[in-house]
Amino acid sequence: MADTPHSAAITAPAATVERWRDAVQHGDADAAVACLSPDIVLSSPLTDQYRVQGPHQMHDFLTSAFTAVKGIRFHTLTGQGNSYAVAYRAKVGSQPFEEAQLLRLDEQARINEITLFGRPMPALTALMITLGPQLARQQGRRGLAALLRISSAPVHSMVGFGDRRIVPLTRPA
Repeated sequence: MADTPHSAAITAPAATVERWRDAVQHGDADAAVACLSPDIVLSSPLTDQYRVQGPHQMHDFLTSAFTAVKGIRFHTLTGQGNSYAVAYRAKVGSQPFEEAQLLRLDEQARINEITLFGRPMPALTALMITLGPQLARQQGRRGLAALLRISSAPVHSMVGFGDRRIVPLTRPA
């Protein structure tokens, strides 16, 4: 049975999301960027001050992210129409990491908005001290890369200490 125009419109976003998941899981920045709209915007889970815009910036971002985040395995997909949420587990260094991505697609079934949500905090700060400096180095900004690493390291240390030593003290008895 041939797809009708209506059913094709319904399945096109789901097919894009599946291609996105496959590309991300395999660390393939080129294939991931092929799923994106020319006006793609990615919102950081850490700050509203950092957005990635356009396929070129996304390629650089994904290339760096795929070196920092290892073993990506998607476990959840939900959505309909032009909005989907996907979630995966991975590692950032030795830290277990889980991320949810809210994907919004345009009329051509290309991803034009990605909002990231991640946990736990020690993995996010580990990502911050890895990914931020790497992105700055890609831009030829070695001084900024060093500053980002130096300024992020104390935050990562405090979060790690709190997670290991303080937070367990607050567990319900």
